Amino acid sequence: MLHNFEPPATDEEIHASALQYVRKISGSTQPSAANAAAFDAAVAAVADATRTLLDNLVTKAPPRDREVEAAKARARAAERYGTERRATS
Repeated sequence: MLHNFEPPATDEEIHASALQYVRKISGSTQPSAANAAAFDAAVAAVADATRTLLDNLVTKAPPRDREVEAAKARARAAERYGTERRATS
């Protein structure tokens, strides 16, 4: 989830999300040399579409705080898996 955070999503976060999406859709974490150009083009296109979407979404909700959301995610993981997941710096 990248929408409605303060500070806004960075280009690196958007690229990482696009890469994750393309990997999921293609079923490959590392494309073959024959597919590398298509894979890279897809990542770029998804990142561009994501940036366009994020730049155009509107909401009346106040921006979410990244640290608060990360703490909530850690608490959910601890409850789900029975161990506390610690953030790495």
